[in-house]
Amino acid sequence: MKKNILTLSVCLITSLVISQETDVKDTSKVGWSRSGIFSLLFNQATFNAEWTGGGTSNIAGNISLTYDLNYQKGKVSWDNSLIGDYGLTKNKGDEFERKTNDRLEANTIVGYQIDESLWAYSFFVNFRSQFVKGYEFNETTNPITRVETTRFMSPGYLQFGPGFLWKMKDTFKINIAPTTSRFTFVNRKFTHVGNDPAVITAFNENPYFGVEANQTFRFAFGASASAYFKKEVMENVTMENVLNLYINYLEDPQNVDVDYTMNMVMKINKLLSANLVFQAIYDDDAAKGFQIREVFGLGVNFNL
Repeated sequence: MKKNILTLSVCLITSLVISQETDVKDTSKVGWSRSGIFSLLFNQATFNAEWTGGGTSNIAGNISLTYDLNYQKGKVSWDNSLIGDYGLTKNKGDEFERKTNDRLEANTIVGYQIDESLWAYSFFVNFRSQFVKGYEFNETTNPITRVETTRFMSPGYLQFGPGFLWKMKDTFKINIAPTTSRFTFVNRKFTHVGNDPAVITAFNENPYFGVEANQTFRFAFGASASAYFKKEVMENVTMENVLNLYINYLEDPQNVDVDYTMNMVMKINKLLSANLVFQAIYDDDAAKGFQIREVFGLGVNFNL
């Protein structure tokens, strides 16, 4: 399964490069360019006491921000992006609201063009975490109880390394970094178990996001690849795709971490749009299977 994922991903990236290799690099923009969008998605459902079809009144909202700041001059390019998402839902009768989304990510990549090709030498930095605390809920108790499981910088991911950037436009680029350093940071609250060898051994059988007992970070060294593609698939419908892959040379190199996000914006007018977000993550340090997130709703968008 994991090898199939890697093979399909590499084939996809390779086919995209080959299919576009004859195109001319976009040099129409010189200097700084910037773009961004702020979105607010809102969902709400209400059922009165006489409603016989079942259902629970609820309210939900999601705020997202994407902002790109890019520089191009001669052979030098510098692309920066900031992504923030946060969402909550509250069901009638529940004591606690629940997160539906919580994401903070920053990317920067510097490139120096190789001859007159679409390729460039590159160096990238990627940071990922979340804004606020996350919880697991115990539905068997009355009232429902919750236990904190995550928070800002727990986990926090930082990875960086040199590589090669293939870039035709700001809307279509691929970066391959065969020597990538990766740090996973966590709060000591979640890994402190004392000095009992038996407890330490038990904890390390399923370490917290890969970080072992009484530690606050984990270092990995491997290879990463990322691809970004944005296209207007039809009038007023734009699809943005982001794919990130990572292999750890030091431990279980047969495993491939996958993070794919698709963001589709279906524009209604200057302010309103229907937004669909789909994300699939595979990281065996976090969960033994795919993590799937999907958000759909009516959005109010502000261009920045």
